[in-house]
Amino acid sequence: MKGIRYSRIDEFRWEIPRCGGMRVPGLVFAEEGMLPDIERDQSPHQVANVAHLPGILRYSMAMPDIHWGYGFPIGGVAAMDVEEGVISPGGVGYDINCGVRLATLEIPRADVVANAERIAAALASDIPCGVGAGCSLALSERDEREVLRKGARFLVEKGIGDASHLEHCEENGGMENAEPESLSARALERGRNQLGSLGSGNHFIEIDAVSEIFDEEVARDFGLAIDQTAILIHCGSRGLGHQVCDDFLREMRRGFGERHAEIPDRQLVCAPIRSEAGRRYVGAMNASANFAWANRHMLMIRAAESLERVFGRGPRDVGLRLVYDVSHNMAKFETHEVDGRRVDVCVHRKGATRAFPAGHPSVPAAYRATGQPVLIPGDMGRGSFVLVGEEGAMRDTFGSSCHGAGRQMSRGEARRRVNVRTLEDDLRGRGVVVRAKERATLGEEAPLAYKDVGDVVRVVGGAGLSRRVARLTPLVVIKG
Repeated sequence: MKGIRYSRIDEFRWEIPRCGGMRVPGLVFAEEGMLPDIERDQSPHQVANVAHLPGILRYSMAMPDIHWGYGFPIGGVAAMDVEEGVISPGGVGYDINCGVRLATLEIPRADVVANAERIAAALASDIPCGVGAGCSLALSERDEREVLRKGARFLVEKGIGDASHLEHCEENGGMENAEPESLSARALERGRNQLGSLGSGNHFIEIDAVSEIFDEEVARDFGLAIDQTAILIHCGSRGLGHQVCDDFLREMRRGFGERHAEIPDRQLVCAPIRSEAGRRYVGAMNASANFAWANRHMLMIRAAESLERVFGRGPRDVGLRLVYDVSHNMAKFETHEVDGRRVDVCVHRKGATRAFPAGHPSVPAAYRATGQPVLIPGDMGRGSFVLVGEEGAMRDTFGSSCHGAGRQMSRGEARRRVNVRTLEDDLRGRGVVVRAKERATLGEEAPLAYKDVGDVVRVVGGAGLSRRVARLTPLVVIKG
């Protein structure tokens, strides 16, 4: 690959040696056979570019689901020293706190399969989907600011869901130090009518079934068993988070000129963490993250209510139980060991998830003896995985793992290559009923547009970052 060379560390790690203005090496987690696809969109160049950022520690890293993104590659991880480092909106992404939520059900798999068409129709009707979709809960200006401050806790306080849903959620469903006042009027306007709505593209709500168990003990701790049905949700902060990213990219560009000489990509606009712009971005990012947690919480509740209507059952019979809600597209302030000393760092995870091991104080009490659930959605044909964080992630990646399958084909190319009717027939043959607001979206999201999530999971397992617990197979899929 032009301009980039690799040094093989082991079967799952490839180093990009320092050159030019790189402050640290790059590190790509992949098997050798995955490298041609990774190189095709030149995302390793972005790994090298990120290594130029001030204050970066140890490595600029990329997970095996890496693909091209804005500034940072999607699948990128970079930890910055909080005193000397920078924060970059491109290292978080436009969909702030896009994440995944998994909740189990007490509905037998056979009942879901027998009623899959009715379930798909109900979910598609009940849940606002797609670009600009309206909300399932109207917010006043005051309520919106409370959502931005409290996250999912705002809804629980209103009687929507219960405290257990917060206890089984990263950061208890809400970041501290959220600053709604750092959001523009346009960002607030875009968010006000989108709470409880599903975004477009790769966002989805699925009804899945547990099809394989790889670790019986951990699966039992997570409440997973063969043929257990579940709701899997992938969504984020919608137009509000997108606008926050846009606003701060524009603001930080004004002060970027003096840094541009040492940072090769203008998409890596940034500000010192301790600067006023950096502080305000963190406050706005945290507020956007809280909106995303509230959004996924509302989507879960609405999906459960749809199932209650389809089956004529009450909440107790549906048996909704949140397993976990995990974030990607965040910058988190954490303490990690670097060169034998404890250091306060800001970890950018863009298309990467936290993967803390057993015993870590940030893991919910229910899972602390086991480790953090790591939720890895694949594609709507091949299914998804539940992993658990490993000690190796703390040692090697600042407690990080992959976040999904990762695209290997652009949306445009997928649309050109996929016949949607044939795709629908193929999915139905696999036992998957799918609905989308725009049928063209199905072509963009076809399984062939993604890497095989099993390959991605094998790499993070082999590297000791997280290990397999269970596999989920989709039965009903709703796309934005």
